[in-house]
Amino acid sequence: MKIANRRVVTVGALAAGAVLLVAGPASAHVSVDPQQAPKGGYSTVNFKVPNEKDDASTVKLEVTFPADHPLVSVMPQPVPGWDVKVEKKKLDKPLVSHGEKITEAVSKVTWSGGKVEPGQFQQFPVSMGQLPEDGDQLVFKALQTYDDDDVVRWIEQPRKGEPEPENPAPVLKLTAAQQEETDGSSAGDGKAAEAAAASSDSGTDSDSDTTARVLGVVGIVVGAAGIAYGVLAGRRRA
Repeated sequence: MKIANRRVVTVGALAAGAVLLVAGPASAHVSVDPQQAPKGGYSTVNFKVPNEKDDASTVKLEVTFPADHPLVSVMPQPVPGWDVKVEKKKLDKPLVSHGEKITEAVSKVTWSGGKVEPGQFQQFPVSMGQLPEDGDQLVFKALQTYDDDDVVRWIEQPRKGEPEPENPAPVLKLTAAQQEETDGSSAGDGKAAEAAAASSDSGTDSDSDTTARVLGVVGIVVGAAGIAYGVLAGRRRA
């Protein structure tokens, strides 16, 4: 019986180890954070780069921006220890943004000069916009280079209803959440106003109660003083 139990435990441990080995690389890929942003707006997106190796460091990240939805504004935030290079490309069809004609857009951003050591990750923030209104997602193809000259190409586009590819590209989902947030803010403002009114009414009731209590105490003190005076006066007459 004990031998059978040991076999069950051993098989379970091996299976769990196999699951970890399979799930590890799939979960540790270059990704974006947050994973979604409202259409038509501006958003700060972090390209999250984990180091998947135990004997090499990540020394460069190249992110290619989608050509089918060119972004007019792309501004990387400085990352200590890293150099950043922004490349632009002329548009086949000019865009109009805030009344200005735009003839080029950012095609690639490259970070280099730093290191992501084994067991660590690094985030590379980028402010981008105006996000398209006629799409559901933006796909950013990324190349991760290690100091042993190995290059991991995170360029495979995940497809709905299909298993995640071996080297998925970072994907930013586009939602219509902006309007919902506005509606939510309006509803929240209404609730805040109601709460403030309720608090005001409560404060008024509390003030009234306090005033009544003070007057009651004053009346008791005055009455007690009158009684004491009457007693003293009676004693003096006697």
